Amino acid sequence: MKNIIFIISLISLLSCQVTKSIKKTAKMETKEFVWEGANIYFLLTDRFNNGDTTNDINFDRTKETGKLRGFEGGDIKGITQKINEGYFTKLGINAIWMTPIVEQIHGGVDEGTGLSYGFHGYWAKDWTKIDPNFGTKEDLKELVATAHKNGIRILLDAVINHTGPVTEQDPVWPDDWVRTGPQCNYNTYENTVTCTLVKNLPDIRTESNENVALPPQLIAKWKAEGRFEQEMKELDDFFTRTGHPRAPRFYIMKWLTDYIAEYGIDGYRVDTVKHTEEFVWQEFKQECDVAFANYKKNNPEKVLDANNFYLVGEVYNYGISAGKAFNFGNKKVNYFDKAFNSLINFEMKWNAKQMAENDVFQKYDSLLHTDLKGYGVLNYMTSHDDGEPFDKERKMPYKTATMLLLTPGTSQVYYGDESARSLIIDGTVGDATLRSFMNWDAIKTQEETQKILMHWQKLGQFRTNHMAVGAGKHQLISDENGLVFSRVRSDDKIIVGINLSKGNKELNVGSVFENGQKLHDFYSNQTMEVIDGKVTVNSEFDIVLLEKI
Repeated sequence: MKNIIFIISLISLLSCQVTKSIKKTAKMETKEFVWEGANIYFLLTDRFNNGDTTNDINFDRTKETGKLRGFEGGDIKGITQKINEGYFTKLGINAIWMTPIVEQIHGGVDEGTGLSYGFHGYWAKDWTKIDPNFGTKEDLKELVATAHKNGIRILLDAVINHTGPVTEQDPVWPDDWVRTGPQCNYNTYENTVTCTLVKNLPDIRTESNENVALPPQLIAKWKAEGRFEQEMKELDDFFTRTGHPRAPRFYIMKWLTDYIAEYGIDGYRVDTVKHTEEFVWQEFKQECDVAFANYKKNNPEKVLDANNFYLVGEVYNYGISAGKAFNFGNKKVNYFDKAFNSLINFEMKWNAKQMAENDVFQKYDSLLHTDLKGYGVLNYMTSHDDGEPFDKERKMPYKTATMLLLTPGTSQVYYGDESARSLIIDGTVGDATLRSFMNWDAIKTQEETQKILMHWQKLGQFRTNHMAVGAGKHQLISDENGLVFSRVRSDDKIIVGINLSKGNKELNVGSVFENGQKLHDFYSNQTMEVIDGKVTVNSEFDIVLLEKI
């Protein structure tokens, strides 16, 4: 019993020390924000934090599901709660990407992995309404306002490619809206775009310019909810303003851009981009830009910064080495120009595994300043549907953070990366193993988890304080006895050392900082002076994050 009391006391003491250390070094003094250097936190809305237990069950979604394939209670209020607690600020997060929050199919389906409900948000039933499992319109307004108050931007997740699966409660949409076959085989452009992703996932006819009537089930739903006339009036206004045909894709664009105009969200992560014609995304960007401009005009007091609306696309298996052109085998497509600011980079995890650190940094620096100049990539090490993450067994949480947060480009922290949330869950099938509930208990009670979290927090804060880390010019200083390099973006200048010796270490900084200049090591929270082009840092860590005072 005495041993248990001692361990609990030790963990409590360490927790206090970690909190004090982070409070002491935390300083959200970002002079500039650009998406190219952002630090984005990606979470499954249903799996992060349950802020309202009264909305956990809706539409009689009560059947037994496969493991981790039902709703687990996470919601919008839970995210807002963690913003208010300072969790994201301490982690150095300046944008949050949430999985889709639109109303999901009411029934469940078994795709061979056990019964599944639409907890992940990618099975839309009604794009115009927030699913009650996730929250309400008021919850979303509060989330965006709270995030902006804390210097954090909000990305929602957009799906235009497909509806949710067909169930007894969720009838198929009309033939002029969707196709139910053939199923994609992904060996050509046509066999990736004009087809269904999987069986029983109706594909929106995004290529069509034919006028179509609203699905009868949607009309009946809106009438039952008492909002049919209002929705119809808004649609009439949209089509009158734009001159677009009443084709399926334009209905969905109207519904998605309403979230920009009404709530002031800052960007969209766009799902299944390569499964839809590229002109669709150019049209979508235009409507997003109009909605964002209108929001800023109508809400000048709520404008966070001068940045344009941000679009990042999921072109599955796109890698930074491809530059702007994604290769389907029989056709190459540029999704950047006139459409996306950035694409998710599926290559990062392999580069981090197979290349030396500086080789990765130099490669990304070179491509982002040449082939991809004016655009960006979103780097990740772990994701919700990538079965081969960088560190599936969570044996390298420190290296995961170091490589992700110090590599040029935008970084995507997947929820639980910072706390080594397990990615191997017994009894799960497929991607469910990647989607367990956030491990808050481990953060509260486990010493090693707290140490890992502190590493992510320090790197994250340094990155968000200095856009130069992700969006500056990389320069090698030394690769002897560790790696030392600089990043410079206009007046924002930093020097980083990794894989250094613990204890006393001397760094050459004369290429960036002048003699007599006072520097601060953000990682160990020490100050020192540049003498003869060098600084000496004496710390127990093998990493140094230098900034001018």
